[in-house]
Amino acid sequence: MTFKYRRLVLPLMAGIGLVASAQLFAAETLKFGIISTESSQNQRPMWQPFLDDMSQSLGVEVEPFFATDYAAVIQAMRFDQIDLAWYGNKSAMEAVDRAGGEVFAQTIPESGEPGYWSLMIVHEDSDLHSIEDVLANASDLVFGNGDPNSTSGYLVPGYYVFAQNGVDASSAFKRTLNSNHETNALSVANQQVDVATFNTESMARLEITAPDKAEQLRVVWTSPLIPSDPLVWRSNLPEETKENLRDFFFNYGESDEQKEILAPLQWSHFAPSSNDSLLPIRQLALFSERADIANDQSLSDADREAQLATLDEQLDALNQRLEEMEEAESDAPSDANAE
Repeated sequence: MTFKYRRLVLPLMAGIGLVASAQLFAAETLKFGIISTESSQNQRPMWQPFLDDMSQSLGVEVEPFFATDYAAVIQAMRFDQIDLAWYGNKSAMEAVDRAGGEVFAQTIPESGEPGYWSLMIVHEDSDLHSIEDVLANASDLVFGNGDPNSTSGYLVPGYYVFAQNGVDASSAFKRTLNSNHETNALSVANQQVDVATFNTESMARLEITAPDKAEQLRVVWTSPLIPSDPLVWRSNLPEETKENLRDFFFNYGESDEQKEILAPLQWSHFAPSSNDSLLPIRQLALFSERADIANDQSLSDADREAQLATLDEQLDALNQRLEEMEEAESDAPSDANAE
């Protein structure tokens, strides 16, 4: 079965006025969750100017929530300890399914690309030159895998590199370590691991923060396109709070000062989105699960066929939903026609 990616394009909202800084939220403090793509001491300086701008514009304190792994940010939303968060697509899916989250916006990369790509990297002096080399020598290699809730660090390579090749990443390598993107890259550069997952956005940042380390990395595999990251809020936030957040995010990034603040985060602005943006990721997660079951020799034929049939039904439903959305999108009038 071949994964078919369909990029979902959602219309931009127009004509929303900026909210006055004196306008108050239902709560006095907003808590903003930030997934751990690298250490919090590196992330905080990048995020603080944006959070300060949000606080000043909305008239409430915006408090960052950093954690050591993605799961902690998902759990914080589940227990109402944060109000909104920046997630990757996989962790956003988990937040929607398990933590009462709702996608409301999508980040738009500064590069102008519609998304980013997962990578597998080795040291520049490595004898590994392709993903086939990696798989053939896996039993002798130390592998730096990503956070289990990471899209580019875990889900995407988990399907395209391992599941499609009938390889169990948890047992195929001499040793496997799970870390964030920054740690994986530095571990490869320092020759502490032989191969690791990474992504193009983190590579671009590493070329700025540690160019000498970035030069020591070589890419041996690049994934299909991954949609850019979503922003998720608690679905039980007051409607007034949601409306104020929409006003802020969908008008942010217009001034030169705001563009400068977003630049370290590698974004240009934000676009409206919804839970439907996660449908291709749900599709990929089901494909990955299906491949694992198809390759699981511990299952009886009957159990395997029953589980595969259930997954195929779910995939059919997802495909139908994606086709309906594409048809609705193609039938929608363009901006020019609407005028």
